[in-house]
Amino acid sequence: MNALPPVPSSLAHYVSTAPFDVKSVQRLSPAQERVYLASQWRLMWWKFKRHRLAVLAGLILLVLYGTIPFSEFLAPYNGQTRNTEFIRSPPQRMHFFHEGRFAPFVYGEHFTLNLKDLNRDYALDRTEVQHIRFFCHGDRYRFWGLIAADRHLMCPARDGTLFLLGSDRLGRDILSRMIYGARISLTVGLIGISISFLLGITIGGLAGYYGGWFDLISQRAIEIVHSIPHIPLWLALGAVMPVTWSPMLVYFGITVILGLMDWTGLARAVRAKLLSLREEDYVLAARLMGAGTPRVLFRHLLPGFISHLIASATITIPSMILGETALSFLGLGLRAPVISWGVMLNEAQNMNVVVLYPWLMLPVVPVILVILAFNFLGDGLRDAADPYH
Repeated sequence: MNALPPVPSSLAHYVSTAPFDVKSVQRLSPAQERVYLASQWRLMWWKFKRHRLAVLAGLILLVLYGTIPFSEFLAPYNGQTRNTEFIRSPPQRMHFFHEGRFAPFVYGEHFTLNLKDLNRDYALDRTEVQHIRFFCHGDRYRFWGLIAADRHLMCPARDGTLFLLGSDRLGRDILSRMIYGARISLTVGLIGISISFLLGITIGGLAGYYGGWFDLISQRAIEIVHSIPHIPLWLALGAVMPVTWSPMLVYFGITVILGLMDWTGLARAVRAKLLSLREEDYVLAARLMGAGTPRVLFRHLLPGFISHLIASATITIPSMILGETALSFLGLGLRAPVISWGVMLNEAQNMNVVVLYPWLMLPVVPVILVILAFNFLGDGLRDAADPYH
């Protein structure tokens, strides 16, 4: 029997340590190279840009949220300013050209008291031209409650009025109050979704990753919370808030309530997805390489279903905005002097008022616009979150 050849003491290393060059394997065109070498975030951005409706919705939301820090400057009036001579004044039409030159203005208004129904009948006075002032001094306010100022983007003419969307029963400008109300109504959804995501991802992630007794207890708690009807619960929790609370405490109370009610569905979805992903080979490889539980969860598992998280967020935020609007509309949520779209709609509960003064329903327009924009944005982000599909 022939003896086996001796084994060399050291074997040659055949693995190259040089960086891999894809061009050496396949000749790529510039367009292919741009796609193949792009990061996942860049691919997501390219795919999102092709969804025109989602891009438009994103721009609308960006503009609306961009007004929040500058509400006092953008509003023609202070949100609490009363013009008692112009109660429930109809919207004034803005004209852009006067005597052949660009000079935005509105016509003056005068009212007569209709003794038959005790209603004010407003009529335009076309002989009274009130030029709109821009970057002007107007009603005083405290910027973010800290800095005293009186500068506005646009103001009515001196001794004039500027009710582009009409005024309410106290003579307050509806457009200014809608701008102020965006700060409350839009941020309720963001704070609420932060609480909801924190609870949903944490509880659902731990339940799906570890299982055992924690999974059992968390699922029973989710079933209990999920079985309670949300609207009656919102009404009950909103009603028990002490009337002595400051508007700021009521605001945070509403956001916490909305956040605590909407985390169950997300927690279940996260748990179900992690139960299937935790047995994958790349998870086992991460564990063997010494990755801890937080890194495995947030670095390797959660990105696997980020599209579902995006869809959940874009559905939950509008539902929280609607929740705050509904509670405030029924008088159980935010209350005056806080300004929100729901508080403004509280004045439109009486159908006779809506028939006589339909402009009081205008605060519902931004609510509908925001909900549609979030839905369209969610569709685009969900599709873009899986750029390889």
